[in-house]
Amino acid sequence: MDVSVPPQPVPDADTQGFWEATAAGELAICRCKECRLWMQPPLEHCRLCGEATEFEAVSGDGTICSFTVIHHPAVPGYLEDLPYVVAMVELVEQEGLLLPTRLLDGKPGETRIGQQVKLEITELPGGNYRVPTFRTVRPAD
Repeated sequence: MDVSVPPQPVPDADTQGFWEATAAGELAICRCKECRLWMQPPLEHCRLCGEATEFEAVSGDGTICSFTVIHHPAVPGYLEDLPYVVAMVELVEQEGLLLPTRLLDGKPGETRIGQQVKLEITELPGGNYRVPTFRTVRPAD
């Protein structure tokens, strides 16, 4: 195993729209065509009304609702980046619409729940994928 390359996505029918959007430089999340509920992770049919879903672009704005600081080398491709922050971002489009992500400018001791963040699509080393990452736009109150 090459420890300099992070794990690569394996798109399937449920996630293909997500990866097509990131390749184009935007973030798209699964949404019900009928009741308009956003769903992450994506599903083929809405968990509330059972109707078909599709991917729609979102703004990329959100708030950190949880995070962890990674101190120990565990994920190939990020061994030299320690420590780094992995955050759960709640997107502004819907309460409870959460996306796990890497916080590019997250610093141990400075990252706070409630900080506003903005999307930044970045290249994933070792393959042909781009991934959603975030940067803070202002400190938490």
